[in-house]
Amino acid sequence: MTKKVLIISTSLRNNANSEILAHETERGALEAGHEVEFLTLKDKNIGFCKGCMACQKLGHCVIDDDANAVTEKMKNADVIVWATPVYYYEMSGQMKTIIDRANSLYVTGYNFKDVYVITTSADTSEDTVQTVINGVNGWCACLPGVSIKGFINGGGLEAPNDAAKHTELLQKAYELGKNI
Repeated sequence: MTKKVLIISTSLRNNANSEILAHETERGALEAGHEVEFLTLKDKNIGFCKGCMACQKLGHCVIDDDANAVTEKMKNADVIVWATPVYYYEMSGQMKTIIDRANSLYVTGYNFKDVYVITTSADTSEDTVQTVINGVNGWCACLPGVSIKGFINGGGLEAPNDAAKHTELLQKAYELGKNI
């Protein structure tokens, strides 16, 4: 069954390790026959949620920036893949901001049920990414029927483009995409 897969790269760095792995996931998903859109937050203007809760009445955020278009893409996807660097044992601020700004999904509905997470960090400990998983699980818990179906941790990646040198990690990302 063909699925609409939305891959959201949240790193703002050029040659970002999380984005390299996300592109491998994209390649696998495309080869599996899925419809894939790769979205980067690099060039997006996304402000912070103001907590006004107007989105719960209007079905969209009142802030006029790129977040509403991203949220609409999320809403229409069958699968969402988050790719984030780990900063201080947590998801990137950009990822958290777009999750907050996608609050309208709760009242407007959404197609996706499956969420995948790709993380990269300098630290090699598996514990490094646990708070990222906890955060994404918290978001999923607010959306009935949504859960994390897969996860890749790319630890030990410090410099830009390090992920390109780790063939085993690239293969894992590719396989994640193939098995969505």
